[in-house]
Amino acid sequence: MTSTDPDLLARLQDSVGDLGTLTQRLGIELLTVSSERVSARMPVEGNTQVVGLLHGGASAALAETVGSVAATLHAGAGRGAVGVDLSATHHRAVRSGFVTAVATPLHLGGRLATYDVTITDEDGRRVCTARLTCMLVDRT
Repeated sequence: MTSTDPDLLARLQDSVGDLGTLTQRLGIELLTVSSERVSARMPVEGNTQVVGLLHGGASAALAETVGSVAATLHAGAGRGAVGVDLSATHHRAVRSGFVTAVATPLHLGGRLATYDVTITDEDGRRVCTARLTCMLVDRT
């Protein structure tokens, strides 16, 4: 899929936005979805550390969300993805507004998928760079 299917986007947003999930609590909203590119945004407000900066753990959760959605789409029908490795480098502090994450594939295999995730602020400045590897598994 080269562009976002609005029906798929709505179904995925409903699934990641289920009440009580971390994704819902963080306010993550999917913007585009395909196995080649997933993007989402997250508000800084409500996702800060005690000194008012965007929490690094919130950035990591955002990165894992977009990478896992992309890996699940790559895995295909009847299969899913589970994160096995996540690394994140935090480059810049953010105090307000939204951050946007974009996941693009580095490796799309039959058992593993690895994604580069870039998180930027509203001015397009890089906030965080992450890499996520997911194992592709059969759903039982």
